Amino acid sequence: MTDKRNEFDCIHVYNPSTHELMGTVPSATAEDVVQVLSLAQKGKEIWGEMNPDERCDILIKVADKILEHKEELAKIVCCEQGKIFRFSMDEVEKAASLFRGYAEKARYMYGAVLPDNDADMIMVRHEPLGVIACIIPFNFPVELIAQKVAPALATGNAVVVKPASDTPLSAVYLMDLLHQAGVPEEAAQLITGSGSIVGDLIASSPLINGISLTGSTEVGIHIANCASKNLTQTFLELGGNDALVIFEDVDIEAAVNEAVAARITNSGQVCCSTKRCIVHNSIKEEFVALAVEKMKNMKVGNAMDPTSDLGPLINESAAITAEKQIADMVSLGARCVTGGHHFNKTYFEPSVLTDVTPDMPVAKDLEIFAPLVTVIGFETEKEAIDIVNQSKYGLSGGVMSADMARGIRVASKIDSGGVVVGGSGMYRTNHMPFGGHKMSGYGTEGFLNTLEEMTKTKSIVIKNVLR
Repeated sequence: MTDKRNEFDCIHVYNPSTHELMGTVPSATAEDVVQVLSLAQKGKEIWGEMNPDERCDILIKVADKILEHKEELAKIVCCEQGKIFRFSMDEVEKAASLFRGYAEKARYMYGAVLPDNDADMIMVRHEPLGVIACIIPFNFPVELIAQKVAPALATGNAVVVKPASDTPLSAVYLMDLLHQAGVPEEAAQLITGSGSIVGDLIASSPLINGISLTGSTEVGIHIANCASKNLTQTFLELGGNDALVIFEDVDIEAAVNEAVAARITNSGQVCCSTKRCIVHNSIKEEFVALAVEKMKNMKVGNAMDPTSDLGPLINESAAITAEKQIADMVSLGARCVTGGHHFNKTYFEPSVLTDVTPDMPVAKDLEIFAPLVTVIGFETEKEAIDIVNQSKYGLSGGVMSADMARGIRVASKIDSGGVVVGGSGMYRTNHMPFGGHKMSGYGTEGFLNTLEEMTKTKSIVIKNVLR
């Protein structure tokens, strides 16, 4: 990318904890996008021609590099995103495990020989898609690069990474580690800039062979429309308004702990966190009282402070938006029994919203990115399932009941990509398929699933070879 820019051609990155300027990155132009994509096309040839074991060995080195520099990288995540430091360290270590895991799994990604007749042989191969655009949100700026880049590279693709404008510095650092480990620069490109400009240009380009995006449903739909011009393959992990159904026979303290933990993680800025607590009416008041007590005891502070339970939201605009969303629900009859306001620009009070009825937007499709526990009452099992499934989203969910049969029965009726029985839906491992139903997207992330999605299948027929 060109480096002849003035300050108006740059994106300024601020620390949401201190509001201090951390640095700047270029705001790419249309010419920059063409240059990067052209280099990536060369990169796919260089990287794709390498021996698969050699590629996997390099990705193992990437994992080692990440662990070698984990404290520096975690500090960048903490300071530019506002995720408290210990969780930032967890994210960086998770990224290393993803590069290592995808490298090892890719070594055993076999093709097949199909029986046909006595003379012909049919071979089925997995080949790289080509160049994969990886569009990354702000809330997991390192882990989600690893979730997309590791399987793409492991299967022989080149990648172009477009990080969120709020959190590009960790992406810059991570991509440099990839190059240090031996990934050719052409095969792992980074471009920074506005999503509405750079993202659109990338998604619309015939030089892109696949797009993996995590973001809002609105952005996902737009990117899919751009990609449709070239029938570019897309993988979309989008928004969620995930529910946790809590029956009357639960250990109520355990249920509150699950709900609160899911909502304070990353200050509530997690797509698959519990945003709707659907609680049996017989225990609702007790649940609310315990949730209020627990949320009031949470310390909100600088993300680098080891005593902080949660840090700031990503920026002041996000904090203002969350406050307005809660106020709108109060105007419809809900009660905010604690919190509900932002302070010091980017910080948000741990909050509890109750007396929410099933017809309110927050009980359906309003996804609030803030440390907010929302409580909706129910009487019957069917009513609880109906409330869950009325949302246009279907990313994940949870069911808590002492009756395991009931838990599994309800889980099977929830229309989402995953359901946890015995806890909240904020659950993800490297091995499990992770992805949404309905407006939460399509495609899955997880070792074996993603490796297959990042390839195209080719049948090669050899006639009369066995005659």
